[in-house]
Amino acid sequence: MLKDELPNIKTELPGPKAKAVIARRAAAVPEAIKCGYPVVINRGEGAMVEDVDGNLFLDWIGGVGVLNIGYSHPELIKAVQDQAGRYFHAMQNIITHEGFVALAEKLNAIVPVKEKKRKTMFVNSGAEALENAVKIARGSSGRPNIIVFSGAFHGRTMLTGAMTAKKAYYHGLGPLPDGIYRAEFPYLYRAPKGFTEQEAVDYYLTRLNGVFDEASPPEDIAALVIEPVQGEGGFVPVPKEWIKAARAICDKHGILIVADEVQTGFGRSGRMFVSDYWTDWGCPPDIITMAKSIAGGIPLGAVTAGASVVDKVKPGTIGGTFGGNALSCASALKVIEIMERDKLPERAQKISEKVFAEVKSWQKEISAIGDVRGIGCMLGFELIKSADKTPWADLVGATVKEATARGLLIENAGSYGNVIRFLCPLVVTDAQLERGLAILKESLKVSIEKLR
Repeated sequence: MLKDELPNIKTELPGPKAKAVIARRAAAVPEAIKCGYPVVINRGEGAMVEDVDGNLFLDWIGGVGVLNIGYSHPELIKAVQDQAGRYFHAMQNIITHEGFVALAEKLNAIVPVKEKKRKTMFVNSGAEALENAVKIARGSSGRPNIIVFSGAFHGRTMLTGAMTAKKAYYHGLGPLPDGIYRAEFPYLYRAPKGFTEQEAVDYYLTRLNGVFDEASPPEDIAALVIEPVQGEGGFVPVPKEWIKAARAICDKHGILIVADEVQTGFGRSGRMFVSDYWTDWGCPPDIITMAKSIAGGIPLGAVTAGASVVDKVKPGTIGGTFGGNALSCASALKVIEIMERDKLPERAQKISEKVFAEVKSWQKEISAIGDVRGIGCMLGFELIKSADKTPWADLVGATVKEATARGLLIENAGSYGNVIRFLCPLVVTDAQLERGLAILKESLKVSIEKLR
């Protein structure tokens, strides 16, 4: 079966059939929607992809965190087929369907926001979830402003574009909405030189408090919106002591915390949510946004908040046509069932231990590996040119290309484009994990030699 296969490249890339489809794409799809990989999928199972020319790729991108349970899980296929045989859609403002309610109930039970009585709304994507989380925070608090962070990525809409740090994504598309103020993310690896970890945490907390003096008084801040592990920003985790202190600051000023778990959620961290760790530390968020792996590849996003928070929002101000689509809800309920039954968060932790130890061992012979970090299976490693931590983005690009040629799909990340990120489906086999690590190491070493 494809899900048990190993990478096997049989043609030049792209192969002749793939090349033809890619040419059609270039003619039919805007150039602004980039695709840098020579792969046209024919079918996928588990962590493996077969292209239209018969080449087999091990996918360690997983739709950028969408495929935590892998491609084409048979139980997921059946759940969606069964729902499709009854009805595709029931608009949430007109007709209630049972799956919509059941999924909201399930998320209210497992999503670790601060308030024990919770309510959930559904949308179609991570960006929509963030848009509505901001609306909920503003509507609940009566305050206009929010705080976001350097390195953040929250989506591609106009509001989430303003929230996202990297403005190259929005070149020529402004003006963007206001009321968005940016603090410095607690990026310990790139803290000022000579700082201990605690000194770095204190420094970043000072920078957060500086927003109140330099941008907006705290009584005008509705929410602080933060990724528990930055995705596009380089797989940088929020330090424990920082988030504990930030929670205290927000409680002091009546500011809500929104955890953007669009990429971190649903098993990848070794828990269902990184916010589960935050809860253990005594600093849970008030609102959590979700998408990506929530429904195994069918578009769905969600926002879970404390009932006392969301019930202050005026009726009719949040919602949408396709939110809580019947096929999406059926898929999400099955995804969560599979994750809990098959203990995929625990599997994520075991995969993480293997990958982390392996990449850390490479540092002894590959000085370009500057930092290895993450939480659970949301791992990244940062590539540098020298001991002064100069980012080496060209090395990442070359390594991605070399790995693809050998049948391993990986992706870059980071504000400097110098991080290789690990978003492998959690159903990857041990043999695939071993082969992928071997390909990655060889690709990295070959790329270093080419660039020297």
